[in-house]
Amino acid sequence: MREKNATVFWNGLVKENPTFVLMLGMCPTLAVTTSAVNGLGMGLTTTAVLVLSNVIIALLRNIIPNRVRIPAFIVIVASFVTMAELLLEGFIPSLYAALGIYIPLIVVNCIILGRAEAFASKNGILPSFFDGLGMGLGFTVALTAIGIVRELLGAGELFGVPVINNVLKMISSAIGRSEPVEYVPVSIFVLAPGAFFVLAALTALQNRVKRKMQEKGQNADKIQSGCNFDCTSCEDSGCAHRFVDVNAPSGSVANVKSSSKDVSP
Repeated sequence: MREKNATVFWNGLVKENPTFVLMLGMCPTLAVTTSAVNGLGMGLTTTAVLVLSNVIIALLRNIIPNRVRIPAFIVIVASFVTMAELLLEGFIPSLYAALGIYIPLIVVNCIILGRAEAFASKNGILPSFFDGLGMGLGFTVALTAIGIVRELLGAGELFGVPVINNVLKMISSAIGRSEPVEYVPVSIFVLAPGAFFVLAALTALQNRVKRKMQEKGQNADKIQSGCNFDCTSCEDSGCAHRFVDVNAPSGSVANVKSSSKDVSP
């Protein structure tokens, strides 16, 4: 059990990182990562909501009717988001103001609803807890990393501290230069295009690391924690894989009526 929970946690943190691997939650990823503080705050807030909602959904998975599971999931997530929003507004108003509309939008974040549907509704409380924690911390690490790069290049600062100028002053004093060189921020990195540049660069770096791991014989593949592709015994009637013909060309739709005749009662 411990090994399974550790695998689920590591899967969300690295192998199926929601930002760099699954490319989920791109709206807050690109919008709020103008600084490391914003990325860290958004990531931790999402982690708290994800962990709590996963646990509650796993606890109620046998009680919630299948037909209303999505509305029920949204109500549960919205309750925790409201609590997080009120806590941020009361105790960290600066972060609340910086994140703005993206805090209530956590309710419809595809990472949270995706894990609720794909994992928490089908697994126990403890695995769902580690799944939410792994995915949430993976999201936090990704947002913080993007925020660090954007803040360093776009403002020359790190968590509000003028790091680059301080380093340049130390170097100038060490070499006996009277006038220290000042860093000129590359302002495009705190704008929307900079978010795409940094995301692409960090994703490419992550892919390179995974490729090196695979070349050394290490397993870097996803464990597919959300779907085992066993559609015959799958209980998820809304799964898109049921309507895709794997033997047909890409994008074609399976004939559900004809395929249902092939299945013996």
